Amino acid sequence: MAVLREGERYYSLNQYLKHTYGEKLYKVSLDAGMTCPNRDGTLGSRGCIFCSAGGSGDFAADRKLSITAQIEQGKAQAAGKYSGSSYIAYFQAYTNTYAPVSRLREIFSEAIRRPDIRILDIATRPDCLGADVLALLDDLNRIKPVWVELGLQTIHPDTAAFIRRGYGLSVFEEAVRHLRMRGILVVVHTILGLPGESMDQQLATVRYLNTLDIQGVKFQLLHILKHTDLAAYYEEHPFHLPNMEEYFEMLGKCLCVLRRDIVVHRLTGDGPKPLLIAPLWTGNKRHVLNRLRAYLKEQDIWQGKDG
Repeated sequence: MAVLREGERYYSLNQYLKHTYGEKLYKVSLDAGMTCPNRDGTLGSRGCIFCSAGGSGDFAADRKLSITAQIEQGKAQAAGKYSGSSYIAYFQAYTNTYAPVSRLREIFSEAIRRPDIRILDIATRPDCLGADVLALLDDLNRIKPVWVELGLQTIHPDTAAFIRRGYGLSVFEEAVRHLRMRGILVVVHTILGLPGESMDQQLATVRYLNTLDIQGVKFQLLHILKHTDLAAYYEEHPFHLPNMEEYFEMLGKCLCVLRRDIVVHRLTGDGPKPLLIAPLWTGNKRHVLNRLRAYLKEQDIWQGKDG
């Protein structure tokens, strides 16, 4: 695997894709009609405290459409900004291994068998990867590369309990181990700015990830969205959310300690504007990313600098 090139500030997903596939691939977000054990009563009924009704799939396609129709819709929407012909099928909404294996095989095969799909990307929970699911993912990974995205968010038990994550760190570690035994690439989601977490605690989460056999990370600034339990909590117990410069400082410190071979799939995130309560400055993603790149250059910040 390539690592951070000279002059680059972090090992971006685009850099990885161009090195590995010779071109940028466009990610098509899909909704397979799943639910989540944190919503269907198995673990809880209200989801994680920050999760919207869309199950983190607010930008995914319409779940009433077939997977094929969703992919075609996504391609049509991308036509104005992407001139290539290769795509990543990203099963984004809710927990995408939380269904009978027969159903999973049907929907994943519908995507992976398409010649225009180069990668199958599946967002799920580490406690929803039973032996039968792992066997299916192993089969699929022999057809085309499979990535699995796991929502860790934090390593700290008190914060994990506050956000209602619903599983312990050992479950996450076992999931990573089993996925990597099968050669499946692992991408981990983390949230910066969680209530009560210090900068040292956030850096501890990043340093922990450095010790694991993971291939990618997504940094997400905490968003407060309408109709979530976090929104109700924020109204009753307002807490500080970083402004743009504060977030750049937080993220810069995380990048400095992040292992240099870990691909950075996301640097911030943008909540759907109709739902976004705070921080409102995240609404203009292009502006934020341009300012961030300038900040990293001005401060001479690059991935792995302090590692």
